[in-house]
Amino acid sequence: MTEQNIDPIVVSPIVPNENITFDDFKKIKMAIGKIISAEKVPETDKLLRLNVDFNEKNEAGESKPRQVVSGISTHFPDPELLVGNKYVFVINLEPRVIKGFESQAMILAASTDDSVFSLISPSNDIPQGVVLK
Repeated sequence: MTEQNIDPIVVSPIVPNENITFDDFKKIKMAIGKIISAEKVPETDKLLRLNVDFNEKNEAGESKPRQVVSGISTHFPDPELLVGNKYVFVINLEPRVIKGFESQAMILAASTDDSVFSLISPSNDIPQGVVLK
């Protein structure tokens, strides 16, 4: 794994000829995760370290949350406001080490050029661990 600084993804307007195949799309695995802890990454302005419950278990049957490092800190000055909330994550990206922390998924968000920002979240009826279809 390579240590990298990662900036938030900026989405451009939809362009008709930027298509991927359906087989490419099927490779992306998205799931609902519930944030169980959130804190700023020391000595950074943008990064938060999240522990996220995807309802995964280890060999002993114990809960096995994933660590996610995300550049969303400027939108959440109090990271504790994220705790207990469910969001959509891409869960099959290759892990990356960011500022010494391994990130094991990516949280999905939308933003506009004028700084309107939103994390993508399901209704409360959908439990963590559900894979998007």
